[in-house]
Amino acid sequence: MSVLLTTACAVPAAGAIVTAALPAGTTESRRRTTKAVALAFSVAALGLAAAIAARFDSGGPRYQLTEHYSWIRAFGISFSFGVDGIGAVLVLLTAVLVPLVMLASWHDATPDTGDSVAGGPAPEGSFGSNTFEGRRRTQGYFALILAVEAMVLVSFLATDVFLFYVFFEAMLIPMYFLIGGFGDKAGGPEQARQRSYAAVKFLLYNLLGGLVMLAAVIGLYVIAQNQNLGTFDLQALTSAIADGKLVIDPNAERALFLGFFFAFAVKAPLWPLHTWLPNAMGESTAGTAVLITAVVDKVGTFAMLRFCLGLFPNASKFFAPAILVLAVIGILYGALLAVGQKDIKRLVAYASISHFGFIILGIFAMTSQGQSGATLYMVNHGISTALLMLIAGFLISRRGSRLIADYGGVQKVAPVLAGTFLIGGLATLSLPGLAPFVSEFLVLVGTFTRYPALGIVATLGIVLAALYVLVLYQRTMTGPVKASVSGMPDLKARELLVAAPLIALTIALGVYPKPLTDLVNPAVADTLSQVHRTDPAPAHPVAAPAGGETK
Repeated sequence: MSVLLTTACAVPAAGAIVTAALPAGTTESRRRTTKAVALAFSVAALGLAAAIAARFDSGGPRYQLTEHYSWIRAFGISFSFGVDGIGAVLVLLTAVLVPLVMLASWHDATPDTGDSVAGGPAPEGSFGSNTFEGRRRTQGYFALILAVEAMVLVSFLATDVFLFYVFFEAMLIPMYFLIGGFGDKAGGPEQARQRSYAAVKFLLYNLLGGLVMLAAVIGLYVIAQNQNLGTFDLQALTSAIADGKLVIDPNAERALFLGFFFAFAVKAPLWPLHTWLPNAMGESTAGTAVLITAVVDKVGTFAMLRFCLGLFPNASKFFAPAILVLAVIGILYGALLAVGQKDIKRLVAYASISHFGFIILGIFAMTSQGQSGATLYMVNHGISTALLMLIAGFLISRRGSRLIADYGGVQKVAPVLAGTFLIGGLATLSLPGLAPFVSEFLVLVGTFTRYPALGIVATLGIVLAALYVLVLYQRTMTGPVKASVSGMPDLKARELLVAAPLIALTIALGVYPKPLTDLVNPAVADTLSQVHRTDPAPAHPVAAPAGGETK
């Protein structure tokens, strides 16, 4: 039995423990050592994620590299791991982003240091300024990032429903401290109160979703136990449902589906359960904001595919039209509010709400194009949003303000920063040739084949995305140079090291997405078979040539 999946989860967990236990960062040398150790563990996790993807056989069974360790025998709970194509690409996404987030956040837990306009200490309220003063803040910050990574990886790899639930909820704790303890300090005491509010709101919303899900998890176990199938093993449950050995009453199935879906819709987030996200992203450091929207929130959409559709196929089909309407509302609502934002971070947050609408639209359209596009969208949104948000963080660090109105003419004094910001923005609006375009196109095509009206309305989100991205760029990067940015330095070597891989991935996956589609398509086909869905027949099939047969 391979232990690759366990090792991939254990390495960042061990890194979190080691980083937290390092000597207090009373000197710059000790702080630098702490950061280097944490970065080394994240790079090791990336190597293991690459090994998982390399060993995954797209022509093999759905779940591969499986591991099983008994945990609570009396209730059939185990540490069970397995990776499918969808999980493999999201494990890779997580492992790629965490080292880049660490590099981008290099000064976020170091008081009175960072990048500034003059190249010296960061000004009050900048990307490099923080809230928790103390000798162990550096260890705490980077240990929390590694803890989040470990818990997210377990969530993507767990094939035991209870194990998934435990880590689905546990990741809220380190995220709470990252938001509340290391967030944006601009605005002084009032901003500190806003940050605390954002952290508590994030925790309460997601805990509520988790409590509802716990009730559904217990209900599922009771129903299975009554039919002599007392287990939380996902593969055993889905196989029993498919074979008719586990029969769930339709009303009970719908109730259980709603319990699971509610938790995932909060995490995703889906309108109208989204309101915690703009606060959390707005008050976080840019690195933490990337962890929220590009890593943690993906667990919600991933779980919709794996658990909602796999365990409750009939309920998924029953609720699909209503969920699709909510997704389309989320697409338009998020985009419209992004257009009107004055705060750079909150603009990116509302744009992400719109993008998650596209992902959920693709999932519940229940077509091969839609679900393949939704999975690619999870990856591509993570890359493009990370690029845009991290570059925005570098921009904010230099000026000390999140307000769009405080910028102007940046491209004349920091052309490389402006150029990378533009690439991130163009990826966000799904410019053809960049990665998000492929996934958005597949989602819309897959939706249109089954729900043409919803597909047409959803395309308005593309128009609005172009509006909010281009207006943001115009107001911050073009026009006369404002006095407050006239001495702004361009990107430094560390910041270029963060941006370069994200730009390369954005272009490469936009031109050649086949490596990812080859991984996810078999899992998508298996998911569709679980819900007994096939792609709709073309409305206008190709006619045979006159006097002959179609070849």
